[in-house]
Amino acid sequence: MHQTHFLVREPLLDPKQRVVGYELSWQHDAAVPPTQAELEDLVGFVAAQVCHPDHGWLLRDKTLFLAAVPAMLSTDALHNLPPQHTVLSLKTSELANADTMAAVQALRAGGVGILLREADLARVGSRLGTVCSYVEVRFSGADVGAQARTYAALKQSTVRMVGRPVTTWADFDACAALGLDAFVGKLHLTPRPGTDGKGMNPAQTVILQLMQMVNANADVAQLENVLKRDAALSYKLLRYINSAGFGAGREIQSLKQAITLLGYQPLYRWLTLLLATASTSGYSPVLLETAVVRGRLAELLGIGAVGKAEAENIFVAGMFSLLDRLLGIPMKEVLDAIQLSDEVMRALLTRGGKYGPYLALAEACELNSNLVASLAASLHISPADVNKAHLSALAWTQALTSA
Repeated sequence: MHQTHFLVREPLLDPKQRVVGYELSWQHDAAVPPTQAELEDLVGFVAAQVCHPDHGWLLRDKTLFLAAVPAMLSTDALHNLPPQHTVLSLKTSELANADTMAAVQALRAGGVGILLREADLARVGSRLGTVCSYVEVRFSGADVGAQARTYAALKQSTVRMVGRPVTTWADFDACAALGLDAFVGKLHLTPRPGTDGKGMNPAQTVILQLMQMVNANADVAQLENVLKRDAALSYKLLRYINSAGFGAGREIQSLKQAITLLGYQPLYRWLTLLLATASTSGYSPVLLETAVVRGRLAELLGIGAVGKAEAENIFVAGMFSLLDRLLGIPMKEVLDAIQLSDEVMRALLTRGGKYGPYLALAEACELNSNLVASLAASLHISPADVNKAHLSALAWTQALTSA
């Protein structure tokens, strides 16, 4: 499957819009459910990409939610995933089979999570806790009172409630108020009403100034002088340059050394990330994580064709594709304020030019649409390579955002 189908991800958000996990699936026709072999291939492929023999679980604190059928509950590939970060979803009706129930209880005893779909919450209530750790909740605004009573009963158990589908921000707020623990879907890609026009904060203004100076090839001394006026920014740069991931080999204590060692293009990339993470405009954490994954995935998709140096520009385009939302200002204002190359501008405005198609493909991986296959084919990238880049980008983002 990983050689012929494309991986699709949907984030699971908590009530504060933080990403707590990802639901991963193969892109397929909704009318044709995946087979046992396809689901087993998903488990095996994901495990091989996000479990490192030396570094362990590469997705840090994230939990993976994977669709399952009874026949695959004992597959060997499951043993390659950490049980505390793995949740298998099953239809409640399938538990009527004694063998399936026994397999589920064995998995639960081993620490693997189970999510039940299509459960009659009013009938089973708190008894769900004996067989599952999560239950899917279908929120409807038709009878909020009855739903509130059902949810309140579940809150007394150990079962966590996952809302699906939550298609509007009003429903999201209602579900959060009713005590749901997580929400599946792509609502974060829909602008929240009434959150535009926040503008840049002082930290972002300084970062933007530095980006403009780097673009203009300003002297190291000039960059150092601007950094010295912001103690927090200076600290972040020195912490980054001395991190194990950067691998400087010796402790760097001066800003001049840090800038020289890092180089202008990597410095610009670092400032791009910092510009987004310095946002205090109230936008959801999931937007930042999506921007970083998108930027890294687009970069990995393009690196073979354009080379490492130019792929840095694709990363910037991917990050900037959500910068209007992260900063709370229209994209036109963002582009007016930041001097970007013509190719990056074309990628952002039309998804055209040299970099745009890689950004478009990275965006398509967030959606279950036919665009993924057509874009990958046009760029001569195989499904296996897209899927490997996708999971690599997820792992890279966790290492970055949790540092």
